[in-house]
Amino acid sequence: MITRNALHHGMILASALALVACGTKTGDSNAAPGAAPSSAAPSAAPATGPAPGRKIVVVELHTDETGNYFKPNKLEVEQGDVIRFTLVTGVHNVHFLPDSNPGRSGLPPASDLLQLPGQTLDIPVTMPKGHYYFQCDPHSALGMRGHLEVED
Repeated sequence: MITRNALHHGMILASALALVACGTKTGDSNAAPGAAPSSAAPSAAPATGPAPGRKIVVVELHTDETGNYFKPNKLEVEQGDVIRFTLVTGVHNVHFLPDSNPGRSGLPPASDLLQLPGQTLDIPVTMPKGHYYFQCDPHSALGMRGHLEVED
């Protein structure tokens, strides 16, 4: 039979272990016990810079009262630029479908879903000159599609 005193000590030990486990983030050895987690939004892919003399083109991903959309949804870029897809609201991905881009090679793979506001996906423009189509897979039937023109 467990005594009341032993049960009390067991509850104190379990509480102490829970506090220690919740006090620091896993893999953050520099965090002070009980410190708040970092507020920086994680990226879906490591940020990459454009080639020298090129630019970063920002495309926002939205869900709001007007629907699901890329803003802007038509882009003109040059080889060496970087397209930075930035999640504003909703849950979205970016996919350059081979079926929608027949005969095109070097298409970026479908991205994971961006889920946290501020999350970004950088896609370096390495595709040959031409017209390309991309979409958000979960919302393509709702019109969340974009058009990319790559220039020299």
